Amino acid sequence: MAALVAHAVSGSREAFDELVRITHGDAFGLALRLTGDEEDARDVVQDAYLRAYKGLKRFRGDARFSTWLYRIVANCSATHMSKRQRHRHDELPADAAVVDTRPDHDPVLRGEAVDLREELDRAISDLPPRLRAVVVLRDVYDLSHEAIAAELDISVTAAKVRLHRARRRLREQLFPLPGEEQHHAV
Repeated sequence: MAALVAHAVSGSREAFDELVRITHGDAFGLALRLTGDEEDARDVVQDAYLRAYKGLKRFRGDARFSTWLYRIVANCSATHMSKRQRHRHDELPADAAVVDTRPDHDPVLRGEAVDLREELDRAISDLPPRLRAVVVLRDVYDLSHEAIAAELDISVTAAKVRLHRARRRLREQLFPLPGEEQHHAV
């Protein structure tokens, strides 16, 4: 991939197009996790690739191209979410049927797992963008605290604090302890 990046940096449109093809799935997945909405994720990815193309000459190669691109996606997601005035989403009715095509799972357990996954996705999307970004980069993309700090241009300590706060909020929302007050410090 290094040769492809070098060709793209030197001005090859074909090389950049190939980098987009290779990285699009991961970039879209990250944007989707950070925005919680497919349409928003498409907008973020489009903006991220535009920024990456314009900034390609400044890519120094200190990090992998994908890491550099993830940082751009995370920043575009944060910008996009802060510009958005209201939280847009379509709610499914509470009695909507959940269809799972995996026949090897017990329907009761499968329903509980689907319900928990939906609750987790909803809780993650309710986090402020700065907390959501850290928890997604750590717990979904398995980046180290150092890599998260580099991605978001924050200190390692800030990355750890934000991750702790995000996880605490998720636990309080999903599994509150009896008599526990919900804390929402950012």
